[in-house]
This record gives sequence, C-alpha cells and structure tokens, in this order.
Amino acid sequence: MRHQKFLIPIILVATFAVMTFFDGFYTVGEQEQAVITMFGNIIRTDTAGLYFKLPFIQRAHIVDMTTHGTGIGYSTDKRTGRSTSNEDESVMITSDFNFVNIDFYVEYKVSDPVAYLYNSDNPEAILRNMLLSCIRSVVSEYPVDEVITTAKSQIQVSVREKLTEMLTASNIGLQCVNLTVQDAEPPTDKIIQAFKEVETARQARETVINAARKYQSEQIPAAEAKADQIIQKAEAVKSARIAEAKGQAARFTSMYEEYRAYPLITKQRLYYEAVEEILPGAKIIITDGGNTQKVLPLDKF
Repeated sequence: MRHQKFLIPIILVATFAVMTFFDGFYTVGEQEQAVITMFGNIIRTDTAGLYFKLPFIQRAHIVDMTTHGTGIGYSTDKRTGRSTSNEDESVMITSDFNFVNIDFYVEYKVSDPVAYLYNSDNPEAILRNMLLSCIRSVVSEYPVDEVITTAKSQIQVSVREKLTEMLTASNIGLQCVNLTVQDAEPPTDKIIQAFKEVETARQARETVINAARKYQSEQIPAAEAKADQIIQKAEAVKSARIAEAKGQAARFTSMYEEYRAYPLITKQRLYYEAVEEILPGAKIIITDGGNTQKVLPLDKF
C-alpha cells in the first residue's frame, strides 16, 4: 500500500517530465526557420539546430524556406503529371487587340518568416494575384506576333521586375526566385470566335468613324466657304459705308469752309440747290380763297 501511494505521483511527475521534454525541445531543419512566440508576441527567430523553449508557454512556428514553384495559366496533376490549361489565367489581350494563350512558371520562397506568418492571411494567393496583374500589364504592351515569337525573354524580365517591386512594397515575406514563359500560342476555338466578334465590332466602329470623318471633310469646307463669302460681303458693305461716310464728311467740311468764307452766298446756293431738287417732283395748287371752280384732276389743271 505504501508503494502504491507513491506510484501515482511518480507516474504524474514522469508524464509531466516527458511532455515537458517533448514540448520544450524542438529541432529546426537546414531549410527551415522557426519563429518563437509567447502570448502572441514574437520572441526570436531560430535557424537550423536544436533549441529549447518554455513548455506550454512558448510556441515554435516552423517555416519552410525552400524554393517552391507554381504554374500560371495551367495546373498539373501530381499523380499523373498531366497539365490542364486554365484559360481564365492564360488568355491575355495584346497591344494590337488580339488574344494570346500564354503560360508562366514562377519559383518563389520565403524571404522573411515573420512577415510571411503575420503580414497576410494567404501570402501565396496574394503572390498569384500580383503575378497575374503583372503578366496582363506587360503582355498588353506587345503585339501578338511578338508575344508568340521574339518577345518572350523581354516579357519574362519585365514581369519579374514588376513582381519584385510589388512584393517589396506589400511586404508579405515572399520573393520571386525565377520566372519563365512556358508556352505562348493562339487561343482555343471559343476564344478565337470571341475575338472575331470583337474584331467585327471594331471594324464596324471604324466604318462609322470613317463615315463621320467623310461627312466632316465635306461639310467643313462648305461651311468655311460660306463663312468666307459672308465675311467678304460684310467687308464690302463695311468699306462702302466707310467710303460714303468719309465722302459725306469731306463734303460737309468743304461746305462749312465755304460757309465760313462766304456765308450769304453759301446759304443762297444751298437754298437754290434744295429747290432744284425738290420742285421737279412738287405739285402746286393756287386758289383764290375758296371761290375757284373744282376741276379734277387738279394736277392737269
């Protein structure tokens, strides 16, 4: 009975010691790093080796630091090794408004384990979205022929540079190790049909624009000619009015000078000129105060 009394505490102590040993010691691999936290606060970051932490209080978060890879525009079955195209990611629009089916393979790794764990919920998904944005932006700068043939290396470099800038700015703890264009080819029949519809709409737009430009080229010269005609006519009327006004002013000035020199003679001359102008059209009737017999018409009388 005495031994049984001490057996239970010994078992409990041994159990606690074993749990403490297994929870306190931890190993970090060559391609790993461990972020140690206590009550949600980061204590330190450990590289490869054997370490000890406070059991049940501190936690070790192991982060894989090796290089990983993923495809953009396709997915690969791990069991069979077969690749399946993902047109939602692979179909891009080029600078000449064509479509191209282009696939990429990106290699990446964790550059900052703390940022990787705590700066975002899903760093890999963010990396993928950033990469798709960079690819669409760069591919849209090249015509379709160059994307399929000669511009692959340039596209790779540009996409990688843009992705590196975005990863640095976002600070999600990932870095791009390598990026390659796997394949670039014309899209599927469904996409080609959609492109033809887009091209038809674009040609219809060009037809309407050309018709509008033709109408513009016809109407503008006619309007300009009519405007010139109106302006010339107005200028002629303006010149005539100005000349007439100047002539009348000169005549008045001359007459005034004569009046100043010979007032009486000038008045008489003006009077005679006025009478000569008025009398030829005047009709004069002479009566004797109401006793004259009425004869019609009076003008012939």
